[in-house]
Amino acid sequence: MKKSEHIYLSVKDFLVSGETFDLIYSKDLDLLKTFPVPNIEELPKYYESQDYISHTDEKRGFLSRLYQLVKKWSLQKKTKLIYNQNNGIGSLLDVGAGTGDFLKVAKKKGWEVYGTEPNPNASKLASEKGIKLGTSLKDFAGKQFDVITLWHVLEHIPNLEKTISELSSLVKPKGVLIIAVPNFKSFDAKYYGKYWAAYDVPRHLWHFSKEAMENLFAKNFKLKKIEPMIFDSFYVSLLSEKYKTGNKISLKAFYIGLKSNLKAKQSKEYSSHIYCFKKV
Repeated sequence: MKKSEHIYLSVKDFLVSGETFDLIYSKDLDLLKTFPVPNIEELPKYYESQDYISHTDEKRGFLSRLYQLVKKWSLQKKTKLIYNQNNGIGSLLDVGAGTGDFLKVAKKKGWEVYGTEPNPNASKLASEKGIKLGTSLKDFAGKQFDVITLWHVLEHIPNLEKTISELSSLVKPKGVLIIAVPNFKSFDAKYYGKYWAAYDVPRHLWHFSKEAMENLFAKNFKLKKIEPMIFDSFYVSLLSEKYKTGNKISLKAFYIGLKSNLKAKQSKEYSSHIYCFKKV
C-alpha cells in the first residue's frame, strides 16, 4: 500500500460469497479500490446469482419488479441524453450492454448500434431481441463511434488505465463518451457505510468520486455535464436496508433515498452520476 493510501472501509460480499474485502482510498486519485482483487479467471463466479439483476430480465420479487419498472423510464431518458449530447443520431457502442434493452430502444430510434457483453447468459437474451453483441472492446479495434456508453460498467473493469485508453481510441474526434457510476461520497453511501449496496464487492473493483472521474479522463476528454440518477438512491437504499436488517421492503429505505436526493440538491453528491465527456 502506498503512503497516499489507507483502508477506508471493510465490506462484505452480501450477494454471492460472503467474503470480506477492503476498500483502499487513494488520495492521489480520490477513489476507492477493492482489495484483494480476484483473479480474472475467478471473477465470473462472483456474478453467479439469480439476484444479479442486470444479467436477467426476471421480474421475480419486489426489488426485481421495481428495477424493471424504473429501467423502462430510464431507457427513454438515456436515449434522449445521447441524442442531445451528440446533436443527432449516429453510431453507438454500449459497453457492458447486459440483456440489450438500451441498444434495442436506441436501434428503434434510428441509431446504428453495437455492444459488448462478457456474460453469455445476458448476451443470449440480447441476441433473442435482435441485438448481437461482442465480448470485449477488442472486437471493435480499429473502429470509431459517435457515442460510447457505459451504464454502471466502469466500476467492474479490472484494468482501468488500459480500458480508458481503449475507449479514447474508439471515440471519434469530437465524439461523446457517457459513463454512469455510483458515488461513494453520497449521503446514502455515508449513511449505510459497510452495508451500502453500491459497493457491491468484489464485482465493483473501483468506487468513484466526481473528482476522480474528471481526472481519469482529462487527457483526452473534457467533462461537459454531470447528470444525477435520482432513482438510484431509492433502489440502493432498499438493497442496503435488506443487507443491514434483513427487511426486503422498508419504508426507512425510501426515506433515506429521498433524504439523499434532497441533501444532494445542495452538495451535488447524488447516489449515482452520469458523466458526459466530449473528446478533445
